[in-house]
Amino acid sequence: MPELCTLSLFALPAILLAQATPDISSRLSTLEAATKSAQSAGDNAWMLVSSALVLMMTGPGLALFYGGLVRRKNVLGTMMHSFVLMAVVTVIWAVVGYSLAFGGSSPFLGDFRFAFLSNVGSTPNPDYSSTIPQQTFMVYQLMFAIITPALISGAFAERMKFSAMLLFTVLWSLIVYFPMAHMVWGKGGLLNTFLGGKIPSLDFAGGTVVHITSGVSALVCALYLGKRMDYPGSAIKPHNLVISFIGACLLWVGWFGFNAGSALAASGLATSAFVATHFGAAAATLGWMGAEWIENGKPSVLGGISGCVAGLVAITPASGFVRPFPALLIGLCAGVVCYLMVTRVKAKFRYDDALDAFGVHGAGGTLGAVLTGVFATSAVNEGLKDAAGHAMPLGLVDGNGGQVVNQIIACAIAWMLAIVGTLIILKICDMTIGLRITRDQEVEGIDVALHGEEGYIFEG
Repeated sequence: MPELCTLSLFALPAILLAQATPDISSRLSTLEAATKSAQSAGDNAWMLVSSALVLMMTGPGLALFYGGLVRRKNVLGTMMHSFVLMAVVTVIWAVVGYSLAFGGSSPFLGDFRFAFLSNVGSTPNPDYSSTIPQQTFMVYQLMFAIITPALISGAFAERMKFSAMLLFTVLWSLIVYFPMAHMVWGKGGLLNTFLGGKIPSLDFAGGTVVHITSGVSALVCALYLGKRMDYPGSAIKPHNLVISFIGACLLWVGWFGFNAGSALAASGLATSAFVATHFGAAAATLGWMGAEWIENGKPSVLGGISGCVAGLVAITPASGFVRPFPALLIGLCAGVVCYLMVTRVKAKFRYDDALDAFGVHGAGGTLGAVLTGVFATSAVNEGLKDAAGHAMPLGLVDGNGGQVVNQIIACAIAWMLAIVGTLIILKICDMTIGLRITRDQEVEGIDVALHGEEGYIFEG
């Protein structure tokens, strides 16, 4: 009997442990499941679709839009600019670009913690989104990095060497795009409103990061390279407005991924950005066509598609912060202002921005960024909260007039970085491999001269 009691005494802990083990395992499993449940399959699906939509904006969207606007002898070379950047920028992004844009928490540039995509996998990065894998966030942001330098190519169309364009893109991404992306969207970035920036600016999807930097850089490129040999003496007309029309429609559709996707979730904010984007594009289309109709007596297809893009550009920084009717107003203003930039200002100063990258993206992006400070409201985006958890006023309509000043400062920083950085890069390219094709190559066309191909072959 004593032996039995002794045995029971030793056996009791083992029995209790055996009973507790399933409970501990169950709790651990529950904790792991809770961690995983923070990720959303719906959010991830939406962000992957948005990534594909933004890539579609570059190729085929921008490639067709720009390709149709140049002369027939330059169509392939122009489209090749957009296509090859889908490859080149992807490699730069994987090696160091993502890390410089979103690694670390310094005011001006990221660090190398994510170089070669180290530690970028299925686990979320809570600084940016807790419901999608960091790899999804990374590839979504990559698509922005691809299209931005492709926009610049519209300014130097028909006259820059292909090799120079490649070197320019690599250096421009490193010197201009990655720092600007970190300053506006990166943790601790100088201009980041929600993650500790010193000068809080509002840029939901890239008014400063994408459109001002590319548009202003485009103007610098146009001035540095000089005019095409027959500009403005003879009319240089688009060779195929049909494919430009298709490209513009693809841009309009793809822009929903660009703007609504920047909500980083399949949420009500994404819906609001989607609606604002569509309304802004529609109003700008009518604004540009109306101004053209009044001045020339006829509304043109080229004017309509140009107005559409101008509206998409201007609404980009505001899309996640404004109500539908301010979106209409921003779009209408963009359509008229960009029309005047392309038809009046460009003619007055006689610079050869071949496909009006500055007139649409530089001017439209700046206008949209400033108007974001006017119309942004916490009724749409409650991302900024005070110590008590209440939504803070965002723009002038909320009573925060100082935000307009912040927006102007952010625009000025983007302008300065684009001007200085682009000038340095152009000088480097010019001194090493040269920038401009020869006169004979320009006469022949870049399709045959640089690529040995023709976009169209007509057989008798």
